[in-house]
Amino acid sequence: MLRWLIAALVAANLVYFAGTRGYLVSLGWPDPAAQHEPRRLAQQIQPERLRLLNGPRGSEPEPDGEPTSQTKSTPPATGAAAATSAGTPSPAPSELTVGASPVPTNSPPAAPEPATTAAPVVTAPAPPAPTTCWQASGFGSDQAELLRAELRLLGLPDGGWQLSEARSPGRWIVYMGRYDNNDQAARKKAELRELGIDFRDVNTQGLAPGLALGTFSSEEAADEGLQQVTRRGVRTARVVQERAESVSFNLRLPAITEAQRLRIESLGPAMAGRSLQRCS
Repeated sequence: MLRWLIAALVAANLVYFAGTRGYLVSLGWPDPAAQHEPRRLAQQIQPERLRLLNGPRGSEPEPDGEPTSQTKSTPPATGAAAATSAGTPSPAPSELTVGASPVPTNSPPAAPEPATTAAPVVTAPAPPAPTTCWQASGFGSDQAELLRAELRLLGLPDGGWQLSEARSPGRWIVYMGRYDNNDQAARKKAELRELGIDFRDVNTQGLAPGLALGTFSSEEAADEGLQQVTRRGVRTARVVQERAESVSFNLRLPAITEAQRLRIESLGPAMAGRSLQRCS
């Protein structure tokens, strides 16, 4: 048994030896010459397009469509000529891709690009809103105090509003009445017309219906008027105060915008139901 095993091994070695020497090519054994240079180099397809993934810089082949002068002038070597011109056998594609190692370079690091600062955008200021003069009058003392406080809270500039005092003097009249009804007042009017004395109706609360034979700014002037109508035949007239002296306040807003006007008119109790009017 051992002799047969040894004989089989010797026969296998002889067959392998004959195949590696090319004696069995006619029987379908691969030609050993095709696996070595220069025939192996001649079988390469476009070796110039081989690119090292981690090779040194400058080793990349030129792109298609831009061949070098050497490529244009010299045809690719084939056969033994390729092996002679190369000098040393070229490595297989698999060896180039797998076995290549990165080549360190001493090139200095790229300098950082200077930071660019965007130029500031200058916008033109918006034109000021148009302003107008507005006013309101007839505020009482309590209303004026409340209005002052509200106007300060609005933040209007100094001189943006003015609240001035206005005094109304008392009014005195030479008075006839008070009559019980309009018929009695009509009879008195007829008598005054006969005497040639001017008069007007008095509608003040507490004095109507009545007649005023003269209107005066002081009680002394009214007394003199009473003496004049008495000399002309009037016997039932007397001096009374039709309106007492009063103090009111007037609001003036010399230059406010439309938005400020709307805010002031919406102050409610501080405006006492009054609306702003354009300055005359």
